Amino acid sequence: MDNLHYQVDLLSAMNEKLRSTGEMYRLICDTSSDAFLFCQLKEHTFEMAGRFLEFFPFAVRQESDLNQIIEEVALDKRAELRELLDRSDGSREGEILECPSINGKRWYEFTQAFSKNEMGEITAKVIRIKDITRYRKQHEDLKYMAYYDLLTGLYNRNYFIRILRDWVFRAKEKLHVISIMCININDFKHYNDGFGILVGDEILQEFGLLLKKYQKDNVIVSHSASDFFYIAIYDPYGTDSADYIYEDIKKNLKNPLITTTSSVKAQITISAGVTQFPQSGSDVLELLNDAEVIMLHAREKGKNTIGYYETPILDDFLEQFTMEDKLRKAIDKNEFFLCFQPQYDANTKILRGVEALIRWRTEEGMTINPGMFIPVAEQNGMILEIGDWVLDEAFRIFSSWKQRFDTPLILSVNISALQYRQKNFIPKLLRLIEKHHVPATDIELEITESIMIDDFQDVLNKMKILKEYGIKISLDDFGTGYSSLSYLKGLPIDTLKIDKTFIDTVLVDKSSRIIIESIITMVKQLGFETVAEGVETLEQYEYLKDVSCDNIQGYLLGKPMTVEGMEEILTKQEIRIKEERRKNIMTGENDPK
Repeated sequence: MDNLHYQVDLLSAMNEKLRSTGEMYRLICDTSSDAFLFCQLKEHTFEMAGRFLEFFPFAVRQESDLNQIIEEVALDKRAELRELLDRSDGSREGEILECPSINGKRWYEFTQAFSKNEMGEITAKVIRIKDITRYRKQHEDLKYMAYYDLLTGLYNRNYFIRILRDWVFRAKEKLHVISIMCININDFKHYNDGFGILVGDEILQEFGLLLKKYQKDNVIVSHSASDFFYIAIYDPYGTDSADYIYEDIKKNLKNPLITTTSSVKAQITISAGVTQFPQSGSDVLELLNDAEVIMLHAREKGKNTIGYYETPILDDFLEQFTMEDKLRKAIDKNEFFLCFQPQYDANTKILRGVEALIRWRTEEGMTINPGMFIPVAEQNGMILEIGDWVLDEAFRIFSSWKQRFDTPLILSVNISALQYRQKNFIPKLLRLIEKHHVPATDIELEITESIMIDDFQDVLNKMKILKEYGIKISLDDFGTGYSSLSYLKGLPIDTLKIDKTFIDTVLVDKSSRIIIESIITMVKQLGFETVAEGVETLEQYEYLKDVSCDNIQGYLLGKPMTVEGMEEILTKQEIRIKEERRKNIMTGENDPK
């Protein structure tokens, strides 16, 4: 009897332990994010656990029900999944298989594990089904980002280069040709800045869709950056040639691109440059860069054109590129310094003022003429940083002179068109004047006629504001560009500089004399001062003095000189003025100019 009670208690304890273990496994499955199928191989029965009924809208209770899973998720991997699920020999323990669902919205990972008895026989197996859709989508997104441009859907630059390198490798073996065309949207900045980046982005998207239609096995298209696109053609011929594709793109662009953002009609045109492997080179990045250089050259010659590889074009570019590279280093290393050229009253030869002139001394000690680097700086935008430095340095030096020397003096500083057009130009200028404590009335800004071309009204408004602060304005290089004497009456300027090209020929060319005398007569009537620049001979000086030119600037009276050289002149000028003041006090006359 006692033995029976013992056995009953033992069975109860074992049952309780099994219930506890079963409850533990159930809780583990329920708290998991996976679905489970437990299969008793001998009975061919199945039990579902975990998230199974959340994954699938059906139950699996016998082996035949597995067909529903295979049909639901396997797609082109049905054979592999069936083989995995049918295995019961333990040979694929722990194998993983990724399968997409039939609607393409979910991805599942199948893992299988086996249970063995004391004899080593497989008696059961567990199939774990994991929803990996989120990870799969992340993988697909990362893969897309690695290969495609998010704005246009075209190949991005990195993947385009990768394919192109494979093409070059294949073309070398088979002696085939590859054409690379760089395409740029002309005046894209007008739309992007004028109507906003949303309109700009939509134009790029629409243009990208147009280019996408040319893509095929032997033609690839890429959006590189901003409004730059590339097309590479393997073994170009006929309708797959760069010429044909370019002309076909132009034909499609005859109708304007209409943006949905603001109904802007963008009538765009394109410029293109073409290089070719192996004739133009064998390095992929070099081919792409050459195509861009050729495109820029074609655009300068006339927009809506196509250019082809020519060695002289690239040589010119490399020379300019070298200059740009050196300029960037010069800015970083502060290799610039200022010289000052004096301006004298034509009648008294008393110093009127100085013009600040930038110079560049390289690490090797070579001094580079501004005529060589200023045009490059204006073209690539570095003139803004250089121009800010010139103003700051010139005001600093001028401020020290005003404190040390008791003599009237005007500081003339050249302002580039790019500087002048900046919205914050005037506030920035006023901050520098305040920083260095220089009188605004002693500052003269030299601007060229080319500033007037783009937005005359904006130029005029800024001139009026500058005049309100007492800042003088000088019109430089007058007569060499777009000027006419008639529009001078509308400009609030103080000084007009007669260009050196007229001075050079004034003694031998009657036309030059007529122009100079007409300018001086009219300018005097308008109340402006005149400064003749580039005066190098005594004969030129005497002529200009006779026709009542106010001021002289040039090598005859003073070359551009260092700060120290200019200070020697200021010292002599101060002594001369003091002596004349003393004489005037004694005679009762007015102070000299």
